[in-house]
Amino acid sequence: MSYLKKTFAISLVALAIAGCTQEKQEPYPVTEQAPTEEQAKMAYALGASVGTFVGSNLDEQDKMDLVLDRNQVIAGFVDSLKDQSKLTEEETEQLLTTMQQQYTEMKTSKLGAESQAEGEAYLAEFVAKDGVVVTESGLAYEVIEEGEEGGEQPAADDIVEVHYEGTLVDGTVFDSSIERGEPAVFPLNRVIPGWTEGVQLMSVGDKYRFVIPPELAYGDREVGGGTIPPRSTLIFEVELIDVKDKPAEPQADVEVQG
Repeated sequence: MSYLKKTFAISLVALAIAGCTQEKQEPYPVTEQAPTEEQAKMAYALGASVGTFVGSNLDEQDKMDLVLDRNQVIAGFVDSLKDQSKLTEEETEQLLTTMQQQYTEMKTSKLGAESQAEGEAYLAEFVAKDGVVVTESGLAYEVIEEGEEGGEQPAADDIVEVHYEGTLVDGTVFDSSIERGEPAVFPLNRVIPGWTEGVQLMSVGDKYRFVIPPELAYGDREVGGGTIPPRSTLIFEVELIDVKDKPAEPQADVEVQG
């Protein structure tokens, strides 16, 4: 078993030891006072850090309805310490991999369903507003400010300079060039489809609000370590500052004949 997986497995059990307290009895020892000797304190600190880490992992699994029998977790831990594990190393590794896959699938399904329902409710309310336009793809937008007449419009393969702020439907800001104090510059065909489509509708100087459904954003993916849950509807306020010149095409090497 790899070091990472073995560490995770041991941590998993250690947390169970800390959290598996029965109302009628406590089959596992609990310290009544803090250790005083330095080495004892080191040992305690190691156990505490492991317990805190695994506790958060097991709590997250519980939220996704992947509930482990913590007595079995403890049994595996104790048996392994005695070098009497009832599973082979290969079986252990395979089961941990399966557990992680199940957790990921359950998390995507549960959080995705919640995010999609919230997004659909927000989108329905947004499109009912005066002035909101919905494109054939499902992208919804409204014009916040218009720039000067005749401003340049970008094409899909152009490089644009923008100021923007992205939020979830609950108002959580997950990305903002405004907060960073510096506009973003990027090729318009290297971003999510909702951006590629939406910014092409703008002219330099315009400021729009886009509501981007998940199929035009990140779909079933969880992004930013959970900052953007699966199936999230995203809201962006975007100001188009400039359309940059495209870089010159590289010239072919000239072959010199003697």
